[in-house]
Amino acid sequence: MLTERISITPEVRSGKPCIKGTRITVYDILEYMAGGMTHDEILKDFPSLKEDDLRSVLRFAADRERRLAVSSV
Repeated sequence: MLTERISITPEVRSGKPCIKGTRITVYDILEYMAGGMTHDEILKDFPSLKEDDLRSVLRFAADRERRLAVSSV
């Protein structure tokens, strides 16, 4: 479940969606991926993260995009 991996807490990173238990935002991970980093490279740089965290970031972004598309119709 998405909420098991992604949290939004007003006092953590100004309420930006973060990987739960970290200060790493969804945006940070998406930027790393967009810049060409592989999952393995990200996991090596952030050993506290798991592959499921990265999949959750992508799911979160896809869900947000879907909600935006539906709301603009």
